[in-house]
Amino acid sequence: MVLKSICERIIGATCSSKSSVETIDNSQVPASLKVGSGETVYFGNSGWAAAVWKVVNSGSMRRFQERVLGTGRTEISSSDGDIWLLGVCHNISQQESTANVDASNEFAAFEQDFSSKILVTYRKGFDAIGDSKYTSDVYWGCMFRSSQMLVAQALLFHKLGRSWRKNIDKPLDKEYIEILQSFGDSEASAFSIHNLLQAGKDYGLAVGSWVGPYAMCRTWEVLARNQRETDNLAEQPLPMAIYVVSGDEDGERGGAPVVCIEDASKRCSDFSRGKLVWTPLLLLVPLVLGLDKINPRYIPLLQSTFKFPQSLGILGGKPGASTYLIGVQGDKALYLDPHEVQQVVNINGESQETSTSSYHSNVIRHIPLDSIDPSLAIGFYCRDKDDFDDFCSRASKLAEESNGAPLFTVAQSWRFLSQTASNNGPGGNLGFQDDDSVAMDVANEAGNNEDDWQLL
Repeated sequence: MVLKSICERIIGATCSSKSSVETIDNSQVPASLKVGSGETVYFGNSGWAAAVWKVVNSGSMRRFQERVLGTGRTEISSSDGDIWLLGVCHNISQQESTANVDASNEFAAFEQDFSSKILVTYRKGFDAIGDSKYTSDVYWGCMFRSSQMLVAQALLFHKLGRSWRKNIDKPLDKEYIEILQSFGDSEASAFSIHNLLQAGKDYGLAVGSWVGPYAMCRTWEVLARNQRETDNLAEQPLPMAIYVVSGDEDGERGGAPVVCIEDASKRCSDFSRGKLVWTPLLLLVPLVLGLDKINPRYIPLLQSTFKFPQSLGILGGKPGASTYLIGVQGDKALYLDPHEVQQVVNINGESQETSTSSYHSNVIRHIPLDSIDPSLAIGFYCRDKDDFDDFCSRASKLAEESNGAPLFTVAQSWRFLSQTASNNGPGGNLGFQDDDSVAMDVANEAGNNEDDWQLL
């Protein structure tokens, strides 16, 4: 694991994999990471976790994080091309060729768009999670925080629209404040890290432990379902259905995941308890695009997903250090970084003086797309059926351009897909036209691409 090797390089620690319990007295822990007065920090059977604390005690959080993610470069050049940020193109390269003032205005528009995206980071000083002594998620909560950012953008787009920008010269929108409140760090907040851990127990989520994109996606599915069973439909914390796209009907087979239109429709019907034919929809597509590193054939396809109007970005990063990828410029991925440690805040919706600065950043970081972890998850938000149909059309076209190795495919139904596969024979190219005239080719059944996929 990357963090283990970094520990060893920085302090020469021998990180044992044997079952053991290692403790460090609170007096040894940096003030920013203390779990409570007089308490002891427990490291369970993760022997090398104690070394992490020692690294933190001997240097800054940012310095350690940069050893994992890299330097997180912040410079953006118009010569590197236009920027696609969650479905919106910022033409900074074209503008520079016309007039300096236009180029400046276009880049300023991009910066405002970027800084308006909700940032969720490590927090310290919140109420202990469950029966544990954890009052901070430092060093283990980055995937939780990355996923919170993705869902926060979905809520932002749903309630305020894609064109919304945070304006310091105007009163804060009520809907914006409500969104931030739902991601607070207590059990009272619908989408807190406390409630995510409770919802994800069946997927191995545990306080103090890292989690992968697939388990994280499934956890959001469970959390939304649990809240739907207890809350009034008109007051849902997440006013949209969730569809986690799997590799087959049971989610047990490898290969490109399939967006099944009938499944999506059923998720919407279940969400509305049969009252509506269609509802807003959050699609989460967990993928494994290689073994130790991402297969280069998928890079152009990942770049293209940021051009979808429905784009919510990608849960990704490097092993042991999740980030939220929200845009691309050429071969670079722009991201929001959850690894800053900030004090817990209580968002008071009644006060116009509420400080929300810790939920935004104007630091534009980027990493090479080919360096991200092959285990990731792509998100999309579809406002209505027309928006979903547009997404399916774009996804089908992207699959056709994939040279037999799509990120995911689209099918009307599992029954129709199975029948077509049987008629074409194993390994054959599958083509079909669904009832909604969303056409696509499903090339090279999963067996032809098994070397690039792991079971999800």
